[in-house]
Amino acid sequence: MMMHEVIESIYRHQVFLITSHVRPDGDALGSELALYDMLRFLGKDVTIYNQDQTPFNYHFLPGSENIVHTIDHHERYDAAIVVDCNGLGRIGNGRQEIAQIKRLINIDHHVSHQKIFHFSYVDASVSSTGELIYRLAVTMGIKITLPMAINLFTAIMTDTGRFCHKGTSKDTFLAVGDLVACGADPQLIGEHVYESNPQSKIYLLKRALETLRFDFEGKVGSMVIFQQDFADLNAKYEHSENFVDMTKEIRTVDLSVFYTEIEPNVFKASFRSKRDINVERLASSFGGGGHVNAASCYLEGTFTAVHERVLTAVHSVL
Repeated sequence: MMMHEVIESIYRHQVFLITSHVRPDGDALGSELALYDMLRFLGKDVTIYNQDQTPFNYHFLPGSENIVHTIDHHERYDAAIVVDCNGLGRIGNGRQEIAQIKRLINIDHHVSHQKIFHFSYVDASVSSTGELIYRLAVTMGIKITLPMAINLFTAIMTDTGRFCHKGTSKDTFLAVGDLVACGADPQLIGEHVYESNPQSKIYLLKRALETLRFDFEGKVGSMVIFQQDFADLNAKYEHSENFVDMTKEIRTVDLSVFYTEIEPNVFKASFRSKRDINVERLASSFGGGGHVNAASCYLEGTFTAVHERVLTAVHSVL
């Protein structure tokens, strides 16, 4: 895990760039923003860069207005900290500039076999990157402010599926209990994240449900959304977040797949599973990754061809 090396590097350097994966979710954003406040508390010069805009339901996160979407003068940064992302490839635009920054630091809870980072604090057994950032703050003796508490609670809540996913432990609840004591309001945060949906998201879900199909005698459920669906409904990619969980809620389904066409004939396949069905192995067979019960990858081809490739691979993990 090497937390101490990351802490030493934070103290040693002055000008930081923080970034995460494309299409940032609650864990990525909450972790970035909490880390931003931690470094600013230490007197550091800090910038948060994301390729993509912040989804509407995360605009409430304190400090989200400080996130930038272009990188100027990468040579000015002493170090880059990549959170909730196990490789530079998932950063999207800006990865080439970030690769040239003198020190690359990784804080993540995803399985990674890459050796591109100089220092890493990675623990795949932990619920979320937000929980790792919380541990980092406690270890460094940094007071958790209300903005940090809100950001970290959001990070942990969203990546644990509201505290239900594998990896949610006693330590997770102790952490969020402390964050609530620091002022995080679970009801208010939950309303922002889960109850601020535009109508277009519901119509998009309706469109996805029309594609619902079952394979392997009902054990595998899948849905798909195409680029034309987003265009027809004036919906955004972020509106399809968590659709993969809908199918898993069906009693007979042990493994759910949700396909999103992100470019013509390029699909993101998101996997969720129950119990010990390992979808990380499934995703990694296509160059992706994640966790035992939640993973994703990208595949090229027509939807029919992509789905058949996935079903062939699914056979080995069921």
